[in-house]
Amino acid sequence: MSSHSGKFGTAINCMDGRVQLPVINWMKATYHLDYIDMVTEPGPDGILVAGASTQIESIKSRVTISVNAHGSNIIMIVGHHDCAGNPVSKEVHLSQTRKAMDIIKSWNLFVNIIVGVWVDDNWAVKPIGDPIRNE
Repeated sequence: MSSHSGKFGTAINCMDGRVQLPVINWMKATYHLDYIDMVTEPGPDGILVAGASTQIESIKSRVTISVNAHGSNIIMIVGHHDCAGNPVSKEVHLSQTRKAMDIIKSWNLFVNIIVGVWVDDNWAVKPIGDPIRNE
C-alpha cells in the first residue's frame, strides 16, 4: 500500500459532470471519508450489467487500484436521472444498480461496504436498498 493519509472511498460513477459533486459530497458526509476515487464511464450501471467484458474489466481494474493502493473500504455504484450514456427508465436504472452491486461483490475485493445509489432530478443522492456489508 502506498503512503497516504486519510480515508478513501470509490465511486463507479457516470462521466456526467452534474453527478460528480453530489456523489463526492454524499459519500464524504455519509461515510466520513476524506477522498473519493472516481471511476467514470457513461452509464456505468448499464455497463456492469450488460456491457462488453473489456469495459467491465477496465472498471474492475481501476476499482482494484483504488482498493489496493488507497485502502478504499467502500465501493459505490451510481445510476442517475437524465443519463445520456444509459438512457433507460428510472426503474431499469434501479434494477441495473442492484445487479451491479452483486457483480461488484463477485469481484471479491477486500471492502466493507458496497452501496448503490440513485441521483434524482434534483441531483440528490438516494441509497437503493440496503448496502452489501462484508464487515
